[in-house]
Amino acid sequence: MTQTLSKPKDQRLIHSGMNWQQFKLLEQSFADSPGIRLFYYGGEVEILAVSQDHETFSRLIGILLAIYFEEKGIEFTPTGSFTQEKPGVASAQADESYCIGKPKKIPDLSIEVVFTSGNLSKLNRYRELGVPEVWFWEDGLFTLHHLRADGYERIYTSEVLPDLDMELLTRSVVKLGNRE
Repeated sequence: MTQTLSKPKDQRLIHSGMNWQQFKLLEQSFADSPGIRLFYYGGEVEILAVSQDHETFSRLIGILLAIYFEEKGIEFTPTGSFTQEKPGVASAQADESYCIGKPKKIPDLSIEVVFTSGNLSKLNRYRELGVPEVWFWEDGLFTLHHLRADGYERIYTSEVLPDLDMELLTRSVVKLGNRE
């Protein structure tokens, strides 16, 4: 008899009706909790406990992008999952984020690995923060969004990294992430 073990997936909890001060208190209570990410937008708090698969894909994307930046001679600052926030309005922790060129308060690119739903609410947070480009990695594919005057537009080639072959990046992440 063969037993198949299922891999744990991300756990996501949404709570509405929380003000900014309550969110900041909650954030403090999770300060020493590895693998927990908190997000805030418009009174809604998302608490995300990330799985090992989540972290694996996030790191693989980061490694591959670092190789790309180095090979192309692109100056960059990896800002990882640091908290990006607009006090009282929005707070987000991307899985990976990058400033292209000189370091800035808001990264040029934020990347989210998604094993649960919620892309549209995440885009609203990033719009409030003013992040120029957001990528989602979900089900073996990237979806790219670039900030315009009226919100994010779905794009198929990065405007922040226009020479990046997204198909090659996708194949590489899938190949490296599916080793067992």
